[in-house]
Amino acid sequence: MRTVNIGGKDIGLKATPLALLYYRQEFKSDLIGDLLKMQELANDPSALDSVALLQIAWAMNKAAEGKGKAFPNFEAWLDQFEYVDFSDADTMTAIMDEAADGFFRGGSRTKPAN
Repeated sequence: MRTVNIGGKDIGLKATPLALLYYRQEFKSDLIGDLLKMQELANDPSALDSVALLQIAWAMNKAAEGKGKAFPNFEAWLDQFEYVDFSDADTMTAIMDEAADGFFRGGSRTKPAN
Protein backbone atom coordinates (compact mmCIF):
# COMPACT_ATOMS: atom_id res chain seq x y z
CA MET A 1 0.00 0.00 0.00
CA ARG A 2 1.16 3.49 -0.83
CA THR A 3 -0.05 6.98 -0.05
CA VAL A 4 0.11 9.62 -2.76
CA ASN A 5 -0.88 13.26 -2.91
CA ILE A 6 -3.29 14.27 -5.65
CA GLY A 7 -4.57 17.81 -5.73
CA GLY A 8 -3.36 18.51 -2.21
CA LYS A 9 -5.06 15.44 -0.72
CA ASP A 10 -3.33 12.31 0.54
CA ILE A 11 -4.99 9.13 -0.68
CA GLY A 12 -4.14 5.48 -0.12
CA LEU A 13 -3.56 3.10 -3.01
CA LYS A 14 -3.76 -0.66 -2.73
CA ALA A 15 -3.34 -2.92 -5.76
CA THR A 16 -5.47 -5.93 -4.88
CA PRO A 17 -7.84 -8.23 -6.75
CA LEU A 18 -10.68 -6.04 -5.44
CA ALA A 19 -9.16 -3.08 -7.31
CA LEU A 20 -9.39 -5.15 -10.51
CA LEU A 21 -13.06 -5.86 -9.84
CA TYR A 22 -13.87 -2.24 -8.96
CA TYR A 23 -12.17 -1.06 -12.15
CA ARG A 24 -14.13 -3.51 -14.30
CA GLN A 25 -17.43 -2.60 -12.62
CA GLU A 26 -16.90 1.16 -12.98
CA PHE A 27 -15.19 1.42 -16.37
CA LYS A 28 -16.25 -1.79 -18.21
CA SER A 29 -12.60 -2.37 -19.08
CA ASP A 30 -9.70 -4.41 -17.76
CA LEU A 31 -7.28 -2.59 -15.46
CA ILE A 32 -4.30 -4.77 -16.43
CA GLY A 33 -5.02 -4.31 -20.14
CA ASP A 34 -5.25 -0.55 -19.75
CA LEU A 35 -2.09 -0.52 -17.63
CA LEU A 36 -0.19 -2.48 -20.27
CA LYS A 37 -1.20 0.09 -22.89
CA MET A 38 0.84 2.61 -20.90
CA GLN A 39 3.89 0.34 -20.83
CA GLU A 40 5.78 2.54 -23.28
CA LEU A 41 5.49 5.55 -20.99
CA ALA A 42 9.16 5.42 -19.95
CA ASN A 43 10.29 5.61 -23.59
CA ASP A 44 7.48 7.81 -24.91
CA PRO A 45 5.79 10.27 -22.53
CA SER A 46 3.07 10.85 -25.14
CA ALA A 47 1.81 7.33 -24.31
CA LEU A 48 0.33 8.74 -21.08
CA ASP A 49 -3.42 8.34 -20.85
CA SER A 50 -4.15 10.76 -18.02
CA VAL A 51 -7.74 9.63 -17.50
CA ALA A 52 -6.76 5.94 -17.46
CA LEU A 53 -4.05 6.69 -14.88
CA LEU A 54 -6.62 8.43 -12.67
CA GLN A 55 -9.05 5.54 -13.17
CA ILE A 56 -6.37 3.12 -11.97
CA ALA A 57 -5.71 5.38 -8.97
CA TRP A 58 -9.47 5.50 -8.24
CA ALA A 59 -9.77 1.69 -8.23
CA MET A 60 -6.73 1.26 -5.99
CA ASN A 61 -7.96 4.03 -3.67
CA LYS A 62 -11.34 2.32 -3.39
CA ALA A 63 -9.56 -0.96 -2.55
CA ALA A 64 -7.45 0.82 0.07
CA GLU A 65 -10.56 2.23 1.72
CA GLY A 66 -11.94 -1.26 2.27
CA LYS A 67 -14.77 -3.46 1.11
CA GLY A 68 -18.31 -2.41 1.92
CA LYS A 69 -17.52 1.23 2.73
CA ALA A 70 -19.27 4.05 0.92
CA PHE A 71 -17.05 5.34 -1.87
CA PRO A 72 -17.81 7.91 -4.59
CA ASN A 73 -18.07 7.03 -8.25
CA PHE A 74 -15.20 8.16 -10.47
CA GLU A 75 -16.68 11.53 -11.42
CA ALA A 76 -17.49 12.45 -7.79
CA TRP A 77 -14.04 11.22 -6.71
CA LEU A 78 -12.34 13.47 -9.30
CA ASP A 79 -14.46 16.41 -8.17
CA GLN A 80 -12.81 16.36 -4.72
CA PHE A 81 -9.45 17.41 -6.21
CA GLU A 82 -8.70 21.04 -7.01
CA TYR A 83 -6.01 20.00 -9.50
CA VAL A 84 -3.91 17.10 -10.71
CA ASP A 85 -0.21 17.82 -11.22
CA PHE A 86 0.89 15.47 -13.97
CA SER A 87 4.38 16.98 -13.78
CA ASP A 88 4.75 15.49 -10.28
CA ALA A 89 6.85 12.49 -11.25
CA ASP A 90 6.82 11.07 -7.72
CA THR A 91 3.03 10.78 -7.65
CA MET A 92 2.73 9.42 -11.18
CA THR A 93 5.51 6.89 -10.51
CA ALA A 94 3.95 5.84 -7.19
CA ILE A 95 0.63 5.06 -8.92
CA MET A 96 2.37 2.98 -11.58
CA ASP A 97 4.68 1.29 -9.04
CA GLU A 98 1.79 0.29 -6.76
CA ALA A 99 0.00 -1.25 -9.74
CA ALA A 100 3.17 -3.05 -10.90
CA ASP A 101 3.97 -4.32 -7.40
CA GLY A 102 0.45 -5.52 -6.72
CA PHE A 103 -0.50 -7.01 -10.06
CA PHE A 104 2.76 -8.49 -11.36
CA ARG A 105 4.89 -11.02 -9.52
CA GLY A 106 8.06 -9.42 -10.81
CA GLY A 107 7.12 -5.96 -9.51
CA SER A 108 9.60 -3.76 -7.68
CA ARG A 109 8.40 -4.81 -4.22
CA THR A 110 11.15 -6.49 -2.25
CA LYS A 111 10.39 -10.10 -1.46
CA PRO A 112 10.75 -11.18 2.18
CA ALA A 113 13.65 -13.44 3.07
CA ASN A 114 12.76 -17.00 4.06
